Amino acid sequence: MVNLLVKVCLLPLSRWKKKNWTVLIESKALSVELHYIKGEIRLDSETRSSHLQWCHAKMLNISELPLQFLPSRASDRLLQPLWDYFLFHHLSLISSPFFPVILAFSSYVFFSVPFAVLDILGEKVPLFYQYKIQPDRKPTLGMMANSFLTAFYNHIFFVLPTVIMGMFILPAPTLPQDAPTLYEVFIDGLAMLLLFDTQYYIWHYIHHKHQQLYRWIHAIHHEYMAPFSWSTEMLSIPELMTVGLWSNQDPILLKCHPMTTWCVTVFSIWLSVEDHIGYDLPWTLNHLVPFGLLGGAPAHDMHHQMPSSNFAPFFSHWDRIFGTAVPLKKKTMRRY
Repeated sequence: MVNLLVKVCLLPLSRWKKKNWTVLIESKALSVELHYIKGEIRLDSETRSSHLQWCHAKMLNISELPLQFLPSRASDRLLQPLWDYFLFHHLSLISSPFFPVILAFSSYVFFSVPFAVLDILGEKVPLFYQYKIQPDRKPTLGMMANSFLTAFYNHIFFVLPTVIMGMFILPAPTLPQDAPTLYEVFIDGLAMLLLFDTQYYIWHYIHHKHQQLYRWIHAIHHEYMAPFSWSTEMLSIPELMTVGLWSNQDPILLKCHPMTTWCVTVFSIWLSVEDHIGYDLPWTLNHLVPFGLLGGAPAHDMHHQMPSSNFAPFFSHWDRIFGTAVPLKKKTMRRY
């Protein structure tokens, strides 16, 4: 009965003029074959208008969802079944303004934990520790806790309140009916990464060249000369909010599908964590992507040793063009 009411709510307004109506429901997912459901609805114009407004409010996060939209509908888009699953089973989650925050922070934790364990074990795992860029600068548990708690504090007391305020100011976004194609995910995702890389390169360069900006905003990220996974999001509030602004506005500017945005969110956080792990592992993306297009951990570790170099967060082309690229040099032997 609930499903029937939902279908009725989605009928165009012109269909309500008929006193008797017939709806054909076809679903391969049901074990019982449904043919026709007949009913009679008599509503005056005022009640009908109010009822339709309620229905549209319920479906606010899906644009133009047709009557025949069922989980089993055919599509030539490979990601359509997954997108349909999200819409039908997790709509309240993916339409929540808190979802991007949860996705980003959980990705940061998930990607950081394995390398934190590796740092704790240290020389006990020589297979990995041999790739440590600064072997004499081992992060302590206190340093790890400080970095994680800084990121956690920033999200609880600044990111979440910002999201809550945005709920009262910004219009509720709509979720499209169709999934993106794989081509769209790749091209739009690459465009987002390149745009963010450019924005952060300029911002990063300016904050290193301006002494007051560096001291007030960016210095907290350089508290440790040898980066480690938890230090990825050890940021000041202004830097965190700037990065968050770009992460939210760039997909809108480029008109990216929400699924593309989520994929880029997870992937960019992986790249950021990989930049800070402090290990030049031979199977990381900077070694797998040809022509040295990605800087990876060697470039960013060198940035923490020589802060006037390697400003780009992901790619290497801007540092090469402007002469700020510095290759990884001999491991330092100083201690904390």
